[in-house]
Amino acid sequence: MIEKIFENFKKYTILVIGDVMIDAYWTGSVNRISPESPVPVLEIKSRDYRLGGAANVALNLQSLGATPILCSIIGKDNHENLFLDLLKKNNLTNDAIFSSPQRTTTMKYRMIANHSQLLRVDEENRQEIGLEEQQQLFNKIEKLITTRSVDAIIFEDYDKGLLNKELIAKIVDLAKKNKIIVTVDPKRKNFHHYQGVTLFKPNLKELKEGFNQETDFSNLQALQEAIKEFAEKMNFDFLLTTLSEKGVTVYDRKEDKSYHHNAYLRQIADVSGAGDTVIAVSTLLLIEQLPISQIAAIANLAGGIVCEYAGVVPIKKEELKQQILKNKLI
Repeated sequence: MIEKIFENFKKYTILVIGDVMIDAYWTGSVNRISPESPVPVLEIKSRDYRLGGAANVALNLQSLGATPILCSIIGKDNHENLFLDLLKKNNLTNDAIFSSPQRTTTMKYRMIANHSQLLRVDEENRQEIGLEEQQQLFNKIEKLITTRSVDAIIFEDYDKGLLNKELIAKIVDLAKKNKIIVTVDPKRKNFHHYQGVTLFKPNLKELKEGFNQETDFSNLQALQEAIKEFAEKMNFDFLLTTLSEKGVTVYDRKEDKSYHHNAYLRQIADVSGAGDTVIAVSTLLLIEQLPISQIAAIANLAGGIVCEYAGVVPIKKEELKQQILKNKLI
């Protein structure tokens, strides 16, 4: 059965709509303190640039065999060509990537020495895209849905300004008319704007910020009750919440049931990008119509696997298959 499921992934085309970025890793050594200020001097030995944000979701889908189409806007700036080169290097299409002089290509610089991160520097523009850019992006998405067999849409929201209430509503409405699954990895700003999507997947921090209420999140029953209430209010089919070392919990609105899966014991190297993996795996398994409890268990496993690697990396298909079989999840 597992071979058939993973083989089916090759048939699926997924639109990934959201904020893209470049993850930069500048690695070196620290041997002295600056005479100008009491801070360490990092002597750079290597620079590594990787696709991040919604682009990492696309990489996860691609690694699992699916065809992702990345839909986003980057800056017409010094980093535009670097981002486009990274897409080409990773065999991802730039067909729905637009460049705008009003935007900044988001860069996250991580300064690393002796396997430890000393500092992160972000270069970005969080202002909302303009109406013209919004219409341009929507027109492209509409054309893709009309001309391609799109199996699902993933919103990967990093609060960088690409998504807003109006654009989200138009895309969700378009998806419903075409009976397309919609899944969401949200952030705070648009948390309450994803009415009626198939699956909504916040992490615990995002859930706390989005609820903005006094809920005892350490109490699983109270947490599940709050999740149920929100899922019903927002008309989600499923609400899956990742709880870091406490695993995942998911609510199935149609069945009116909650499920919880504990985290797997891991040697954690870096939690960056785990949410990207969870949403990618969950979306593909939703298309396969697996039970939501099983989907949550496998997504939980996948998120833990990528945390064992330093930096943002996509899930490896064969490793996930082996771990699913080992843990008897299928």
